[in-house]
Amino acid sequence: MSNPHYKKELSHESVKSRCNLDRLPQYPLKKNTVRSYQSVIERFCQDFGDAEIGQVTPDGVLSFLNSFTNGNKPYTKRVRYSHLSAFFNFFRNNIEPDMVNPCDTPMIRKLYRERVVSRWEIIEKETVDEIIFRTVKVRNRLILELMARGGMRIGEVLKLRLNDIQDRKLILREPKSGKEHEIVFIPQKIADRLRDYATKKCNSPQDRIFPISYEAARMMVLKAGKLFGIHLRPQTSGGIRQPTPPDPGYLSRL
Repeated sequence: MSNPHYKKELSHESVKSRCNLDRLPQYPLKKNTVRSYQSVIERFCQDFGDAEIGQVTPDGVLSFLNSFTNGNKPYTKRVRYSHLSAFFNFFRNNIEPDMVNPCDTPMIRKLYRERVVSRWEIIEKETVDEIIFRTVKVRNRLILELMARGGMRIGEVLKLRLNDIQDRKLILREPKSGKEHEIVFIPQKIADRLRDYATKKCNSPQDRIFPISYEAARMMVLKAGKLFGIHLRPQTSGGIRQPTPPDPGYLSRL
């Protein structure tokens, strides 16, 4: 049974007293995620350290986010908002159930959480097959196949190393899911060609198979699509896609 006096006492706890990250639960997060979370909470504690958590208002949160994320890209703004909201959710879910998360207002969600969704459509298999078939350079063809056949993100493809190949199984190190690694299975023919290519190009098991930049890979995908009059780009969520055009007749003209 909960103690009402304990609950009342906690409701007057200051932001600074809750900013001890060692008191928060430990989740299997990537180091970059942890550092990002720490930077947001530490800065918030500097600005609101002496205030009681229950007295932090949406206006105060909005003012903080506007100042802290000034000049940042939309993605960074969303991430920082998400970290701050998670901080208040943790307090509400574990300590003070009646508290309202000051980050959770229509105005703040509209500015920091909702994202503009680009309309992209998956290309038909026959078109993908033709694009890959016409890609002559072995490296580029393998990259396209891994994205199209393995559903891999472009970042995952570019981080592949020789020792990540285990027959049809590929080991993805430090994936976006936050896990230590994930496994992707690819068709045997692609696996064989990938292993042959990697063995020739890599001097050690730790060498990257495709030591090119993200921008170089993006331009390669764009160029491959231009041969068919299609605007392609590598998807960070896996695969290759094209934007849905506002004119329904656009695809028929390609």
